Amino acid sequence: MPVRSPYPDVEIPDVSLFDFLFTDFGEKAGAPALIDGSSGATITFAELEGMVGKIAAALAERGIGAGDVVALFAPNTPHYVAVFHGILRANAIVTSVNSLYTPGELAHQLSDSGAKLLFTVSPFLDRARAAAAEVGLSNDAVIVLDGAEGHTSLRDLLATTAQPPAQTVTAADTAVLPYSSGTTGRAKGVILTHRNLVANLQQISVMGDVTNDTKILAVLPFFHIYGMTVMMNQGLHKRSTVVTMPRFDLQEFLRIISEYRVGRVYIAPPVAVALAKHPIVDQYDLTCIDVIFSGAAPLDAELGHAVAKRLGCTVLQGYGMTELSPVSHCMPDDRPDLDLNSCGFAIPNVVSKLVDPETGEEVGPGERGELWVKGPNVMSGYLNNAEATAITLDDEGYLHTGDVATVTEDGVFTIVDRVKELIKYKGYQVPPAELEALLLTHDKIADAAVIGVRDAEGEEVPKAFVVRQENAADLTADDVMAFVAERIAPHKKVRVVEFIDQIPKSASGKILRKDLRAREAATS
Repeated sequence: MPVRSPYPDVEIPDVSLFDFLFTDFGEKAGAPALIDGSSGATITFAELEGMVGKIAAALAERGIGAGDVVALFAPNTPHYVAVFHGILRANAIVTSVNSLYTPGELAHQLSDSGAKLLFTVSPFLDRARAAAAEVGLSNDAVIVLDGAEGHTSLRDLLATTAQPPAQTVTAADTAVLPYSSGTTGRAKGVILTHRNLVANLQQISVMGDVTNDTKILAVLPFFHIYGMTVMMNQGLHKRSTVVTMPRFDLQEFLRIISEYRVGRVYIAPPVAVALAKHPIVDQYDLTCIDVIFSGAAPLDAELGHAVAKRLGCTVLQGYGMTELSPVSHCMPDDRPDLDLNSCGFAIPNVVSKLVDPETGEEVGPGERGELWVKGPNVMSGYLNNAEATAITLDDEGYLHTGDVATVTEDGVFTIVDRVKELIKYKGYQVPPAELEALLLTHDKIADAAVIGVRDAEGEEVPKAFVVRQENAADLTADDVMAFVAERIAPHKKVRVVEFIDQIPKSASGKILRKDLRAREAATS
């Protein structure tokens, strides 16, 4: 039977995300909204609102308006937040781009989303220009935040004397198009409305003790829905101070927490390994940390407890997907007694059920089933992909997550497996089909299949099973890995290669990954 959240439903205002976040900063107007952890540069709430208005006005001057898509390809900085909300304030749509993307991957997202402009930074400019050229965007359509010859800069936009346009978006309009592989296949645009994002902020609001005195560390990328909602926008919603980091570096991570006295740290599980084991951690005063919250991939309870004991803080975790804006389940701050292998309770306004993937029948407490989720945070669908939408969203409004879970009588959910074939490497999604398609372009590879395997650290990594072409005995594992690495984002790299005589397939030609997993289990 469906399991409702144990928490009362919350009210979801029928407003745009901008109106929800930027209405009346009051006494917090002069307080720091954002701090660049690297430089210490600070932007107050009032300054941020002013920048957002200027960016919106400048975009309107360039013809950007309702329904237009603008791509944002940049690392975490305070300026990312200003541009993100400036695009929304211009009545347009943000498509956030993975900062590790190659030109080809970026070009796909630009083309698929129909982006008219691309914001980036000078270190990313070579990739941005190549992708823009591939899809027919001129240099004039590439805005470089920190400036580059021949391109508009953020300073240029902020110099406008125009007024921001009238707001025309409604809660039902699309706000962002992050890209996700969903339960399978190549990355797809996830249509998230203003209502989806506002709803998820209201839903998670009651789960954690985040206040206007909280400092949040944003090391996980804003382009990812976890960073976008839980760090960037929750910080604005709660009038907290968000301290940004452009990339993860352990020593810098520890310095920033210690120096700025950050109390709430959101991580993915690989960071927990460093916090539990690395000797450098003891060199920093981390007594300021109240809560470490892990997401993006399952956190092992033993590891979480080791972090909690070493740092003297509470460690929690949750569950979500890009398609869920992203949070659907989490451990609340006041229940550290829950099993840390679990992902806690369904958040307010969410109904879940577990369904046997083979029979389609609902299962009860203690039984394994695919997690289905319904709530106001569920996406509208996938952009330009009715087939994928129909597979993922059913007629009753349930999103089929592709993850297998159990639930206790008390409503505590635990993710135990995946129906879907997606590999999760350090919280990033790696679709096997994309790697397989790339491998098959190599002239010495006859066939290939990819699955996730565990490395020595327990991390899931992509492993390729490769069938060599005849007369290609000289093809080595290093050759295969180098070929992929040159053509794909770093997190998608093949990290293990095994040569085999034949890829197991069904009569219909579908790769039998379960056979490859069984082979892997037998040899490990």
